[in-house]
Amino acid sequence: MNGLVQISAGTTAIASCNWEHIARDLDANGYAVVPRFLSRSECDELAAGYGDDTAYRKTVVMARHRFGLGEYRYWRYPLPQIIQSLREELYPHLAPIVRDWFEKLGITPQPPARLAQLRALCHANGQTLPTPLILNYGEGGFNTLHQDLYGDVFFPLQAVIALSEPGEDYDGGEFVLTEQVPRAQSKAIVLSPRRGDMIIFTTNFRPVKGARGYYRARMRHGVSEVRRGCRKAVGIIFHDARA
Repeated sequence: MNGLVQISAGTTAIASCNWEHIARDLDANGYAVVPRFLSRSECDELAAGYGDDTAYRKTVVMARHRFGLGEYRYWRYPLPQIIQSLREELYPHLAPIVRDWFEKLGITPQPPARLAQLRALCHANGQTLPTPLILNYGEGGFNTLHQDLYGDVFFPLQAVIALSEPGEDYDGGEFVLTEQVPRAQSKAIVLSPRRGDMIIFTTNFRPVKGARGYYRARMRHGVSEVRRGCRKAVGIIFHDARA
């Protein structure tokens, strides 16, 4: 994974994002899509690093846990340069959005302004393991609907970046979100990100204005069945996990 040190995404890609637009989409839908966030070469290099066993602290075979069919690997600390940079530099843009959500919902305490402060809270709660991961689905692979919480301390936004191209590398494998609607059936959202696209979405809930003020709309996410080929993606989660 040493080659990843040379990837120059991070500051440039993040600075070019329209954060007002992203905040509006997150408020309205619980997710926002940032097209072409990483280049093809950056995606290819991240995908190529999947086979480097020394880079990861844990490999999860989904079928063993009834999570779906496929595999994902958690990076170990220190994280690859690009993953560390993305985690650190995305967080300050997302923290004000979450602080606004917490204020609307009357949740305290507010999330800290910097990632290092969030990690300190995680470590004080026994959550010391890194959570950024790379996911790999072959033909027939899928991921059941879930939430990535990992402990009592969590940051309710995360990001996923597609490393594969739909229609070229694989068919199927759509990114799926569901939202609980009060006194109704759940709402399903289906997205087909292209290689390099980033989806920022809620890990747990978003605030929705109701007749009596704001309430928490619970959301889950997963991946539909891959009908052909291989689909890879990177997940950027900001809180750490319990040991």
